[in-house]
Amino acid sequence: MLKIYNSLTSQKEIFTPIVPGKISMYVCGVTVYDYCHLGHAKTYTAIDTIVNYLKWRGFEVNHVRNITDIDDKIIQRANEKQVSIDSITQQFTQAMHEDFAALGLSLPTHEPRATEYIDQMISLIERLIEKNYAYVADNGDVYFEIRKLPHYGCLSHHDIDQLESGSRVEVSQFKRDPLDFVLWKLAKDNEPFWESPWGKGRPGWHTECVAMSLDLLGETFDIHAGGKDLIFPHHENELAQAKSLSAKNFANIWIHGGFLQIGKDKMSKSLQNFVTIRELLNDYDSEVLRYFLTASHYRSQLIFTTENLAQVQQALNRFYTALRFLPQEEAMNDSSFEKDFIAAMDDDFNTPVALAVLFELAHEIQRVRDTDIKLAGQYGALLKKLSGVLGILQTDPEQFFQVVTGVDVEKITALIAARNAARQEKNWQAADKIRDELLSLNVVIEDTATGTVWKKSS
Repeated sequence: MLKIYNSLTSQKEIFTPIVPGKISMYVCGVTVYDYCHLGHAKTYTAIDTIVNYLKWRGFEVNHVRNITDIDDKIIQRANEKQVSIDSITQQFTQAMHEDFAALGLSLPTHEPRATEYIDQMISLIERLIEKNYAYVADNGDVYFEIRKLPHYGCLSHHDIDQLESGSRVEVSQFKRDPLDFVLWKLAKDNEPFWESPWGKGRPGWHTECVAMSLDLLGETFDIHAGGKDLIFPHHENELAQAKSLSAKNFANIWIHGGFLQIGKDKMSKSLQNFVTIRELLNDYDSEVLRYFLTASHYRSQLIFTTENLAQVQQALNRFYTALRFLPQEEAMNDSSFEKDFIAAMDDDFNTPVALAVLFELAHEIQRVRDTDIKLAGQYGALLKKLSGVLGILQTDPEQFFQVVTGVDVEKITALIAARNAARQEKNWQAADKIRDELLSLNVVIEDTATGTVWKKSS
């Protein structure tokens, strides 16, 4: 029975999709004005793992993830580089796709862009004005009046009387309340614009996701997801608009991932303390990063250090050591390991516990390897099957040890063959000399009933 933590109710809830067997899911995407950093990777790797698991359990998932391709930061970056808005958004959309593909993230079902939904946003704003939830201010901008909605603050669990203007809340003398948020802003000189009933301008950030989700998923959908930093004001303001337009629920479950931190601060571009995905991929294999991001629960904060990545490398070494030299077998069905894995993932996608189950399975492979190699192969196939849900352990073990650990596999294989030949000739001195040479290469060997295995020493 799948349970998901709902940010709206602050508790885990039994998940029942609106349509049996099908899940509709909206994820707030990237504002494409710069390269994606590891904080983005944490959010979207968690989403990818969740989507993978839901599909693995047999659900058909309609996954919508938008691209914000018009925004103050995009305009600023284009002006700084003296290039067009389109050139900035095309460059960094392509970079985002490259980085996400390198991490093994699947494309969403739909990937709408904000600039494709201007007409729908204008129509949405007109309806909000007609319903008296929005007003045209003296400066020509259109604002949503939060005091008209009695339950504003229900998602972020804020008392609006105690709220102060926060991140990405524009303060303006033309607002009726400091927390009123812009739906449409008149264009300034040399800014991109679209025609509207209120003049030439562009939509506010909080409106695009409502227009897209209503169009692609309907008035009510199953899951709305994003980073924890989006709860307020972005998701709160999305919910406010949707509830003003319809009495329906909008999203039944709200999922929010925890921050990735460097020291005590959230990794973000605004704080200039970020490391891009592509920078890290120059120094680490993508599987190391994927494992690092998956090893913590999606709702928890994750602290980035090179030491943590080194620990991930060691964990992957242990897994791939267990998978080496196994015969090709079919994965067993209905094992206790698979049931425990499902129980962990059904408990709000608890990847740390799921990984602990995989470690137990790897240990079992090593335990039975010498006595029942066929059973070990079946366990190995199961390990690859379950770990595939998390996006790890899908590389050939020999390729992993060559590429990820930097070991020259061909040289190691040749040395082991020479040592085995020396042992068959009972030339123990030569065999010991080769063992010492392997140790000098940080390679440890072990003689088993099925042959000699090796691993890189930690």
